[in-house]
Amino acid sequence: MNTANQLLIIGILGSVLGACGAGDIGSDASSEEIGAQGTEIERGQHGGRLLRDGAFALELAIFETGLPPEFRAWVTSAGKPVDPSRVDLSIRLTRLGDRIDEIDFTPEDDFLRGNTVVYEPHSFVVSIDARVDSKTHRWEYDNFEGRTQIGAEIAEAFGLETMIVGPVVLKETIQLYGRIEPNAERVRSVSARFDGVIRTIHATLGEVVKTGQTLATIESNESLKSYTVTAPIGGVITERDANSGEQTDGRRLFTIMDTSSVWANLAIFPSNRTRIREGAPVTVVTTVGGQTEVSTISRINVVAGANQAVTAQVVLDNANGQFPPGSHITAQIEVAEYLVPLAVKRTGLQTFRDFTVVYAQIGNEYEVRMLELGRQDDEWVEVLGGIEQGTRYVSANSYLIKADIEKSGAAHDH
Repeated sequence: MNTANQLLIIGILGSVLGACGAGDIGSDASSEEIGAQGTEIERGQHGGRLLRDGAFALELAIFETGLPPEFRAWVTSAGKPVDPSRVDLSIRLTRLGDRIDEIDFTPEDDFLRGNTVVYEPHSFVVSIDARVDSKTHRWEYDNFEGRTQIGAEIAEAFGLETMIVGPVVLKETIQLYGRIEPNAERVRSVSARFDGVIRTIHATLGEVVKTGQTLATIESNESLKSYTVTAPIGGVITERDANSGEQTDGRRLFTIMDTSSVWANLAIFPSNRTRIREGAPVTVVTTVGGQTEVSTISRINVVAGANQAVTAQVVLDNANGQFPPGSHITAQIEVAEYLVPLAVKRTGLQTFRDFTVVYAQIGNEYEVRMLELGRQDDEWVEVLGGIEQGTRYVSANSYLIKADIEKSGAAHDH
């Protein structure tokens, strides 16, 4: 899909979703300073969210400088610090899909420190219980980021495709360069069986001929009888050195080339010689036009050229003429396969803040999953962390989800 079409779809999607209203979309419309109910978030002296219950106040922040993200809390009463050892604090994070994270706190210096890493995305309903001197204070608020809701009919209309995260075989490839050459096994030189005078020429340069077709009539110098020279194979006449009235003089009169099969000759330099073997799968692509053919390496020359490269030869079906001899090509050679336990489609990847993400789908809701990536090939990327096996994610047209989330202004609220 070209950029113009993408922009058009994004604009239409924004109009459709905007018409649904914020309640229907379910996107987090909060900024870092505006709460879910449109009220301004009060901040404490440590930059965290300040929650009040009468004279009692709790400041809660996610701290992630130099260590994995964790909650820290500071407690005051009537504006004065409360000794953390007097506070029994616990938090429940309800994530998309009703997954619950329970966090307990222990005193440390002048604050309370959460005992669990708050993994990305920081998108959840936060439920807080704080007990001081037998009195309990409770709060609950939404802290959503990278999340939106899109109905099934709209998702289908705009071509959102999904897949399940699971094991995949990655294929490691090496790129080589070369050119298309005639298949030497399908090129024939045509000469007269007996020298004589060329009486008639029946074929011209560039003509396509069939096997057995008459090319010329020759009058033998010895017998003075005429005989015909015929095409030994079907193909194109690429050379003609014959004119009526000339002596044949033992020379080559015609060259016929069958271009229905050609060779892709690829240069293998010393750094790759040990990794490429005969029979390896190869995908050949012309540098002009992008014509593609999948085949295997049929042979590798044992003699290096002046540039120290050896030639790998690939036989290509060229019945449609998509690989004219002389064309420059690139080729991807498969040299290894790796079974990885988790992988996602490259087409599903997007950027979110400083992360590479996919969008997990749970029902009609979509939310970012920050990925730790490993090896990759042209189609798949290995996932080392950030998403669980069996998760459904958007594998195509995920830019529409990204556009809707960016439109909604989903925040990263610490």
